[in-house]
Amino acid sequence: MTISCQSSFQNNNNTHKQESTGSLFLVATPIGNLEDMTYRAVRTLQECDIIAAEDTRQTRKLLSHFEITPSMLFSYHEHNKAASGPELIRYIIEGKNLALVSDAGLPAISDPGADLVALAISHGIPVIPIPGANAALSALIASGLPTTTFTFIGFLPRERKDIRAVLSPLRSAQGTILFYESPHRVVKTLAHLHEAFGNRRIVLARELTKRYEEFLRGTIEECADWLAEHPPLGEYVIVVEGESKEDAEMAESAWWRQLSIEEHVAHYEAADMPRKEAMKKAASDRGVSKRDIYNALLDKAEQQ
Repeated sequence: MTISCQSSFQNNNNTHKQESTGSLFLVATPIGNLEDMTYRAVRTLQECDIIAAEDTRQTRKLLSHFEITPSMLFSYHEHNKAASGPELIRYIIEGKNLALVSDAGLPAISDPGADLVALAISHGIPVIPIPGANAALSALIASGLPTTTFTFIGFLPRERKDIRAVLSPLRSAQGTILFYESPHRVVKTLAHLHEAFGNRRIVLARELTKRYEEFLRGTIEECADWLAEHPPLGEYVIVVEGESKEDAEMAESAWWRQLSIEEHVAHYEAADMPRKEAMKKAASDRGVSKRDIYNALLDKAEQQ
């Protein structure tokens, strides 16, 4: 086991080089309202030798607004990170300070910045966060749902089976759950959440910090009905309540927990229930789809 310790304390000039190797600064940018840019973030971007951005066109607009002229502006995103990451690390090792920004909010959250951070740490490079706006936490604190414990998921996968693989373990999570979603997928995502969690309370936080900021609070079904009449616009944070303590205790003590899926279905069949109905009832008990039960039984049959 290897323990690494990094001291991030620096004097007022955060980007002053203490050694020959530079540092990686993770600079938060506004998620919509430019007034959310911090003094420290502006100064860091002014003083760093290099700025790496997810979308350089978007970042140039931000830099122009704050009258920042970078010495070097690099593109770093999901599709070029394998090549750009090592190059950026080389610049830091040579003594240059690098500021990493995303299109909006905190870098390394739902973007490839996390890979650059891991790469920097593996080379012994100091990583310094410059805090600021974040959509998920902004939605959480204004949601009215519990904030003591929460899980951030970000964007769900595209494929249905992958979505189920992500959501299934979250059914029993008692903390609040946070998702990001685009206006084009939010309706389908609510359908997936309803299938996985039932009709829980949620909050749809739209266009946070922007002119048309909106919070829609209700059950999944109520919010889906609202979106059917009001077409989704803007980026969303979906805040979902966790499983209640009562529901968790009930599930924990459920009679079928010790049964395999095959035994669970067989239990209902023994009570003269048709197989399709038995599968549907077992799926309802377990909080999964009937297709999940069918696939599990099919896999079991193929193994025998």
